[in-house]
Amino acid sequence: QVQLVESGGGLVQAGGSLRLSCAASGRTFGSYAMGWFRQAPGKEREFVATINWSGSSTNYANSVEGRFTVSRDNAKNTVYLQMNSLKPEDTAVYYCAAGQNGGALYQDSRRYDYWGQGTQVTVPS
Repeated sequence: QVQLVESGGGLVQAGGSLRLSCAASGRTFGSYAMGWFRQAPGKEREFVATINWSGSSTNYANSVEGRFTVSRDNAKNTVYLQMNSLKPEDTAVYYCAAGQNGGALYQDSRRYDYWGQGTQVTVPS
């Protein structure tokens, strides 16, 4: 069992930056692949980024490639999402998720086993 708690969301002007954190409980955090997803009002949850168990491989949605960076610190049981050059269309609730297949870089939310409660990111237009 893994429990995930996101933090770091907030209101930021267009062009600004935020860093989201996702703290995980459990001694097996280092074996999980981690993903970030987001859901805007009235829209389905969408993939943002994922990172494998060691942090050696990552994958991003086209919409955030080059602006967002996912990283992890297994010693701290934490995964991060650095978001730069934020746009109004990045406004959403951001969720982190853990997948038991640590080597996989899934974009499909159904592949993840544990989810956090989400943190709101708002970029006014």
